Amino acid sequence: MDLQKHPQQPDTTPRSTELRASDADRDRIVDLLHEAHAEGRLAADEHAERVEGVLTAKTLGELERFIQDLPAAHQRRAAPFSAPVRPATGVFPVDPDDTVVAVFSAAARKGRWRTGRRIHAYAVFGSVEIDLSEALFDHQQVMIKAFSVFGSVEIRVPENVSLRGTGGGVLGAFEVDPQDSPDDNAPVIYVDGWAILGSVEARPMRGKLVKDILDRVQRTVDRSMRKHLGH
Repeated sequence: MDLQKHPQQPDTTPRSTELRASDADRDRIVDLLHEAHAEGRLAADEHAERVEGVLTAKTLGELERFIQDLPAAHQRRAAPFSAPVRPATGVFPVDPDDTVVAVFSAAARKGRWRTGRRIHAYAVFGSVEIDLSEALFDHQQVMIKAFSVFGSVEIRVPENVSLRGTGGGVLGAFEVDPQDSPDDNAPVIYVDGWAILGSVEARPMRGKLVKDILDRVQRTVDRSMRKHLGH
């Protein structure tokens, strides 16, 4: 008996080179072009021409064409550390280490300040600014619970930490730009909460870096060990 053959359905899955490029993808290619120019592999005019093309590229395939003749394009890069979307249960204390409140006013935490594991921020007809770009991290994981009612909570973090967001908005905007640090010892910032007829925004700050991450984590571990052995 003859078997009826069914025509093969066309594969509509987009190839990886056809996927839309993100701003992070463009930044990565621009960094590689800067390195190639500094090494003398690209002349100044060729470097400028390629950077201009990268900034207008739409797909990953278009981006790769600008570095296909550079050694960096053929080097295997380690996969970046990916922080979990939600922290493990019991990682953070129930009560906050620091509370920032703005009611018909403005409040801020910025500059050189020491963060705890849990920070609460409340903006009611006011504005709260939390700037972690120069903060001292004694803990690798930090939770920020942000609540905005007819107000705004603005959170800024260094670009070499991991950032996660799990909140929501009710007739408001809750916006977190997630990012992964390539260093699995870097701090992980979790932003949670609600924006009710207001806004909560958390974004990385370009050019701002947490320095000596390994040293800071080690110092914290050493202090904990000394405290434990002292009892």
